Amino acid sequence: MTEKNDRRYDVAVFDLDGTLLDTTEGVLEAVEYTIGKMGYHKLTKERLMTFLGPPIQDSFAAAYGLSGPILQEMATIFRDRYVGEDLLKVQPYDGIYELCAELLAQGIAPAVATYKREDYAVTLLCRCGFDRYMKVMHGGDHENRLKKQDIIRMCIAEAGVTDLRRAVMIGDTLHDAAGAEKLGVDFIAVTYGFGFHKPADLEGVPHVGIAEKPMDILQYMRGGSL
Repeated sequence: MTEKNDRRYDVAVFDLDGTLLDTTEGVLEAVEYTIGKMGYHKLTKERLMTFLGPPIQDSFAAAYGLSGPILQEMATIFRDRYVGEDLLKVQPYDGIYELCAELLAQGIAPAVATYKREDYAVTLLCRCGFDRYMKVMHGGDHENRLKKQDIIRMCIAEAGVTDLRRAVMIGDTLHDAAGAEKLGVDFIAVTYGFGFHKPADLEGVPHVGIAEKPMDILQYMRGGSL
């Protein structure tokens, strides 16, 4: 007789910015430094907030109507400043460590898939102590070739999960939701981060749950609770 498995997932893949850590201060300081270095006009606070989450090249392109090699130049200026001065200006969300510990206790492997450049992401996650809970951490490449679904896929594969029904993506933006959807992976939205702020923001976005705070995510990890 097969033992009943009351756990739905084997791996929980988290976004980083706006899901595990509030990185607002460091990211925006590096963005403003880059803008000043390039001599471009300052952006409103509302526009600056759109830089939290997406690939940095995409954000500069949208803000200034740019394309081509200049975006890579700006990305390099941003990243040199960010890693040198601003990387560790972060705050873990309340309850996020307790959530990771509980997932491990339930036999669910936490992992990270972020657009943040991978070497920066791993450094930040380890400095913040997340390496106590997760070994699988993947991020973007400097040239912005990897898409979110590629990064999520790498995490799931490295976690040893072959059945995508046993994986879930957890994030705060449409990029996270779209990456999960393209892979056919379940998506849990968090509304305490940068992108989604209320359930209405999820209209038309496939998702299996909404979390107002990190520990709310646990209710969607157990079989029969969705």
